[in-house]
Amino acid sequence: MQAKFTLALIYGSAREGRFCDTVVDWLLTHLPNMLAADILIVDPADLIAESRIVRAEAENRIARNLARADAFLIVTPEYNHGYTAALKELIDSFYRPWWGKPIAFVSYGGISGGLRAIEQLRQVFAELGAATIRETVSFTHAVERFDENGNLRDPGRTLRQLERLAKQLSWWAVTLKAGRETVVLEEIA
Repeated sequence: MQAKFTLALIYGSAREGRFCDTVVDWLLTHLPNMLAADILIVDPADLIAESRIVRAEAENRIARNLARADAFLIVTPEYNHGYTAALKELIDSFYRPWWGKPIAFVSYGGISGGLRAIEQLRQVFAELGAATIRETVSFTHAVERFDENGNLRDPGRTLRQLERLAKQLSWWAVTLKAGRETVVLEEIA
């Protein structure tokens, strides 16, 4: 029996008409069968608000979800060989919740499939005390990989990669959760 944990699935794009929605929807179709987790959605687009009140409400909701999470799965595009400004703002706005928690990545883009964005994110999260897991899922030429209904063409290998990612993330989530419950954060941070 798998131990249950809380996973924050984080959108890496806030652009209007973003492709991130297609990738996240595909993940949400498959992830619940691969891991024993409550999945929370964290979307940096929520921080784009015309009023301070609406933005403050979004910040509070995001802060609560990040704090509740035992693990993170970031779905990121690659823009200009890096990750997005919206994702940078989200990460930098919430310092504490990343510490001692595992982070997995699903990326998409052109020829590199977003892998350059992931490599930059690994450096950032190392500085924040998070543990990035090795396994990733990457969609090269992502727009061509999905049909008009958001279904992945030839999903076999990608589903196997996602299953490996889910198993590795589950192990790290449960293991680090036990560690955080055993050692008080202030003692080592």
